Amino acid sequence: MSIRTHILLLVLAPLVLVALLVVFAQRIPVPELGRGYVLRVELPEVDAPSALPEIAGREGLPLVVIDPGHGGHDPGASGQGYQEKAIVLALARALRDRLEDDGQVRVALTRDDDRNLVHAERVDIARRLDADLFLSIHADSAGDAAEVTGASIYTLSNQASSEAAARFAERENASDRLNGVDVGGQSDAVSTILVELSQRRTQDQSDAFARLIRREGEGAIRFHPQPRRSAALKVLRAPDVPSVLFESGFITNEDDAARLASAEGQARFAEVMARAIRVYFARQQES
Repeated sequence: MSIRTHILLLVLAPLVLVALLVVFAQRIPVPELGRGYVLRVELPEVDAPSALPEIAGREGLPLVVIDPGHGGHDPGASGQGYQEKAIVLALARALRDRLEDDGQVRVALTRDDDRNLVHAERVDIARRLDADLFLSIHADSAGDAAEVTGASIYTLSNQASSEAAARFAERENASDRLNGVDVGGQSDAVSTILVELSQRRTQDQSDAFARLIRREGEGAIRFHPQPRRSAALKVLRAPDVPSVLFESGFITNEDDAARLASAEGQARFAEVMARAIRVYFARQQES
């Protein structure tokens, strides 16, 4: 076979191979290949509301919604062999039990197991239940700075409050009532003003509750040197539910972690918080 023939075969062979692949590809039902390996997952309906938690307590009493942070795939902070999601759930349950025993308020937990809720779901639960007070419980982390210790009390910052009010008014303009005021059917500008007024009132109530936590916890809870703080925290942005986030201590600190994980420390936390809640609602009734 001549060199010219060899060269011709080398040129034609790939072309023939491609042609054969094209012919066979038309006969083989390629879309069927691998179909049995496709994993299908049923997604929830868009905007489908999650199930509401059970409420304990007599009808007609004010409602406190307690929110243990993190959960599920999100463990939160970790340190000293503990995970934040478990610590804060234990604190939330201790407070719930104490409030149930006192019998002066109704109480619900946003989660009573190891599952995760996004911030919007936590706020939505409080609003759908028409809560009178929302308390989100967390535990802080200082990384390698194991000496940092103490609890902190967060409320929504003023700037974040105004931004949240504008967004809420834009989203809910046609259908909502805030603190008894109907904002439905109003113009965007009027709705924003009404929401801001509602949120200012809510912030005042949140600040009042934060001050009570600080007062009632004096001598019983170790606070950070700067215990009162404000931040743009999404979980505090309900415009009509007074809301506080309580950082119960630093899980990265040995003493704080041991205190928060102990039955004694959880009982002390529940006692302080229950007193602050009782005084808060007593003052709300007076005003």
